[in-house]
Amino acid sequence: MLTLTIHSAGPGLTVQDLGRPGWKAQGLSTGGAADPLALFESAALLGVEPSDAVIEMMGFGGTFSVNEGMRIALTGAVMQADIDGDAIPPNATHFLPAGAKLTIRGAQKGVFGYLRLAGGIATDPIMDSRATHLTAGIGRRLQTGDTLPLGPDPDRMRVPQKLTPADRFSGDTIRIMPGPQTDFFSPATQEAFCATVFHRSPSGNRQGIRLDHDSGCFGTTGGLSNVSDLIVPGDIQMTGDSVPYVLLAECQTIGGYPRIGSVIPADLPKIAQAAPGTPLQFTFLTVAEADATATSQAATQRALTKMCQPMIRDPHDIADLLRYQLISGATPGDDLERP
Repeated sequence: MLTLTIHSAGPGLTVQDLGRPGWKAQGLSTGGAADPLALFESAALLGVEPSDAVIEMMGFGGTFSVNEGMRIALTGAVMQADIDGDAIPPNATHFLPAGAKLTIRGAQKGVFGYLRLAGGIATDPIMDSRATHLTAGIGRRLQTGDTLPLGPDPDRMRVPQKLTPADRFSGDTIRIMPGPQTDFFSPATQEAFCATVFHRSPSGNRQGIRLDHDSGCFGTTGGLSNVSDLIVPGDIQMTGDSVPYVLLAECQTIGGYPRIGSVIPADLPKIAQAAPGTPLQFTFLTVAEADATATSQAATQRALTKMCQPMIRDPHDIADLLRYQLISGATPGDDLERP
């Protein structure tokens, strides 16, 4: 049986995949990775299915080993990592030999880092997903001493790959679309909201993040009396004291706070990966403009796969050098003597 052992665990380690769509009517949000784009990136690098389960690390990683050598990839937040003391870069594939210690430290950029093993985490699915959903009580945080089952590496001979992802750690301008309660906010309030530079608060988790600001009130014209209705990740809820919260993967399925708009899915990873203090500003798109940014999961995976490039490495640094075919042909040695 292939296994991953966790020798030390950071405080925010969970098993995640792309979540559980289709359960909102029963009160369960989709959940899954806070930054699903990172799962598509690591799947493209390793040539595996993006739906395979990974380990999500919030802020800090841990130390891991496998009992059989396997390819790995680190995506999402930029975290310092090494294998038995030899540093490895993010957004690239690496071979983790059996018994070697993979150490992943704190995030230098971003918040959520992801460790994908080529065989995938093979825990038993619950409701067609392996994702931990802490607010719903499905699964739990990973702890030091845990051992997780793995699937087999489908292509150990695949050429190591690297990927240069677009920056999503510096915040900048976030695109939002209007929702059913946007008109609860006057045009002047909407304009003031978009003119305000917010900062990601230290307060936040997989349910959502708080946005700090020094501006005035973003009050409604009667929205505080609205009936609770459906909410989704990306929605920007405004509390009674004008504090906005952007909802993330484990948000509730219904809510009563008025929502000034919703972050489009393409920009939601920027919200998830915004470290405390990161500046964030918002701009409205029309519904048609927002729809134009949407891409299917299959299209996302194809585009990322095309972006991957072979990684050239120094043979001295390749721990599994002997598994590669270094000579593409052979001759009897007397070629030059033949007529």
